[in-house]
Amino acid sequence: MGVDGTVPVLELARSLAALPAAEFTGDRVTSLLQDVRVAPASLSPYLRFDATRYTRNLVYACDRFELLVLCWEPGQKSAIHNHAGQECWMLAPVGRLLNQNYRVVELDEERQTCRLAEAALCVIDGEHPLRVDPEEPVHRVENPATDGRRAVSIHLYSLPYDRCLVYSLESGRYGEVELQYTTKFGQPVEEPSR
Repeated sequence: MGVDGTVPVLELARSLAALPAAEFTGDRVTSLLQDVRVAPASLSPYLRFDATRYTRNLVYACDRFELLVLCWEPGQKSAIHNHAGQECWMLAPVGRLLNQNYRVVELDEERQTCRLAEAALCVIDGEHPLRVDPEEPVHRVENPATDGRRAVSIHLYSLPYDRCLVYSLESGRYGEVELQYTTKFGQPVEEPSR
């Protein structure tokens, strides 16, 4: 731990990896993250900003979880999505994000149509980490344009996952998408040739 009470992001990853499997529970991880302040300087190897979309940068992965750094320009937001049955926690050591939860009102798997309703809205910042509600895991994360600054968030997923469902309010449809990393362990991921 630094003199300012912060920890490097890799130290956070090692602390999580050191938890016995029986203690890697939603409540225990939430409790641990409530008391953690990640040193922003430790994120520098994973900072990749893109003017067209937020970026997903893998910091650490093991059988039990993966830890990512996401970089957000002002106004960027994720699609409305779920986490494919995984637990998710978010911290924002730089800037702040808004998390808008959605309730699935209707879902037709055969036609891949859906109807959503807005649920809770909350802020994620250095003092307010967030655990995605496992009972209502559909949400969207946004760096508000009105803040006029970049944001950096840390996302912890209970198991590595490479697909999720994405929902469209406009079309009333949903579908599965494959997730991509911008960098892995500080190194750019090569784009697949087309």
